[in-house]
Amino acid sequence: MNSKYVNWDGQNIKLTWLKNYEPPINLVTSVHGWCFLEGKALLVLIKNRGFNMPGGHVEHGETPKQTFCREAFEEGYVKGTIHYLGALEINHHDNPLFDPNGKYPSVGYQLFYRMDITECLPFLRQHESVTRIWVEPDQVPYIMEDHELALQILSDALKVVVQ
Repeated sequence: MNSKYVNWDGQNIKLTWLKNYEPPINLVTSVHGWCFLEGKALLVLIKNRGFNMPGGHVEHGETPKQTFCREAFEEGYVKGTIHYLGALEINHHDNPLFDPNGKYPSVGYQLFYRMDITECLPFLRQHESVTRIWVEPDQVPYIMEDHELALQILSDALKVVVQ
């Protein structure tokens, strides 16, 4: 188990990477993933957030797998086969600013997948992403500004044996 405290918008939040863990579906708040094409990782530039992997919130009636496939298409214009990696626990117990009446639970989860891209479509900028880039995995830390657990998840994604 690998944990880290982060400051998200002034809030002190504990993140814990739980490889292969499948949390209760009602506690899943979003779904994300690393997408690969010819050994390179896909990063998307999201308006006002910088470069990151595709991902987003689960919409009503969607499964997490459907959410990730939709987000990868909407943000990166890619389709492919996916493999579940695990869950990032988002824990607000040490967050004095946590709103118990807000839209997030005190302990929630972000699910993560690996996608092996089988179809790369023209980039149309119809959603929130501005552009996409293909990056050697060892170059990701120089482009994507995120918590170090994102790099742990990338490392775990790279260890998945592609069939």
